Amino acid sequence: MLEEGDKAPDFTLEDQLGEKVKLSDHRKELVVLYFYPKASTSGCTTQACSIRDNSADYAKAGATVIGISPDEVKDISRFATKNDLEFTLVADKDHKVAEKYGTWVEKSMYGNKYMGVQRATFIIRGGKILRVFPKVQPKRHDGLVLGALAEINEEN
Repeated sequence: MLEEGDKAPDFTLEDQLGEKVKLSDHRKELVVLYFYPKASTSGCTTQACSIRDNSADYAKAGATVIGISPDEVKDISRFATKNDLEFTLVADKDHKVAEKYGTWVEKSMYGNKYMGVQRATFIIRGGKILRVFPKVQPKRHDGLVLGALAEINEEN
């Protein structure tokens, strides 16, 4: 997994509206890039709805939130509509971006091994990773990330 200080790999992916999103278009902004395993699952819904509910705090911190999963565009579109998610979700269906960030990993459930996305969040500005939260728990995500955003803003 990429670490603090590493260069953030650029990407161009489709969002829930079918529009192209490029990380490099947000170079001057603080970006909260969070990887989640699968749209409409309980943990991912909890995390996304919490981000939605704290959207004013993210905006106050000057952060743009981008969620990324290996789902199809139609699946993230349905997920965004059903949960009134107004931030950007992008589809990494071939998981190439997850691989670049080191979040495409071997997982295990009930003794079965498979490949999937490890939940992780990266705070990025100017193409540089400022903070990394690996294996973040959905219910703790916003407190950790918003706290880090406050620290980053104090430093600058």
